[in-house]
Amino acid sequence: MPLATLVSPAIGVGTWAWGNQFLWGYAPEQDQELEACFQRAVERGLHFFDTADSYGTGRWNGRSECLLGQFVAALAPRRRQELCVATKLAPFPWRLGRRGFEKALQSSRVRLQDNLDRVQLHWSTARYAPWQEGPLLQGLADQVLDGAVAELGVSNIGPKRLRRIQGDLAARGVPLRSLQVQLSLLAPEPIRPGGLVDVCRELGVEMIAYSPLALGLLTRMPGTEPSLPSGPRRWLFRRLWSDLQPLLEAMAEIAARRNASPAAVALNWCRAHGAMPIAGLRTVAQADVAGDALAWGLEEGERERLDQLALALPSGARMPANPFQST
Repeated sequence: MPLATLVSPAIGVGTWAWGNQFLWGYAPEQDQELEACFQRAVERGLHFFDTADSYGTGRWNGRSECLLGQFVAALAPRRRQELCVATKLAPFPWRLGRRGFEKALQSSRVRLQDNLDRVQLHWSTARYAPWQEGPLLQGLADQVLDGAVAELGVSNIGPKRLRRIQGDLAARGVPLRSLQVQLSLLAPEPIRPGGLVDVCRELGVEMIAYSPLALGLLTRMPGTEPSLPSGPRRWLFRRLWSDLQPLLEAMAEIAARRNASPAAVALNWCRAHGAMPIAGLRTVAQADVAGDALAWGLEEGERERLDQLALALPSGARMPANPFQST
């Protein structure tokens, strides 16, 4: 008798690359393809879109929000109602106090053409300015209570601080809707006992997995070193590739049984742990891969095998940790 397939959440779309020249080589000539990618993602059932006010390089700062707002505004009203559009506000040093995000939130609203359902704190200031974070979050809670935005989430928060934040917000009657954290087969720390996966489940906070494809490493087939991407990702591929072969081989076996891609396996591993992966999509073909992944899920034995391989990787074969992640 086959093992039961694990119940899985949705798949969302991350838009970090929309406007990012440094890591992803963005150019305005890509905008037509990005719009086609967005439209296909919506058609394929990908209804959560995540952006940030700091996304974009140099003169393209804010471009991700602008493009997403433009694409959403062009949808039929019925389609728009299916979506959840979320942005993250960066706690820059000059954004201080309970009203420190007010101008930033208004600017994001303008770029998104008022298409905004959830606002999120982009990262924790616990490691360098712990006094800054609380008032900013309380200010965002004010925005929810005032009806300016429907939902509130956080990003890059560890288990201890997550409990405190969730309790403080609950005391004001504001639900903490989501936590966004780096989670992938190359960043598996949240799945350890007592880690963020367990805490989110206990608190009823939705977990969102960013970088679920590890900047593209988990989309490749095992074997000889692949063609290397340009820019900073080239260094990461060179450093990690040789240690990843057992994991990539296991992923390829699972993918072959499903007539799927390694990328779909990586996304469904996150889903098997109760997290919604937000895949960075730039092309129609990538949107189709993510849409296809919604049609199936990992069996428990497959998930356990991948867990073991991921947790056994040496520390040098994992994705760099986010330096702003709190405890």
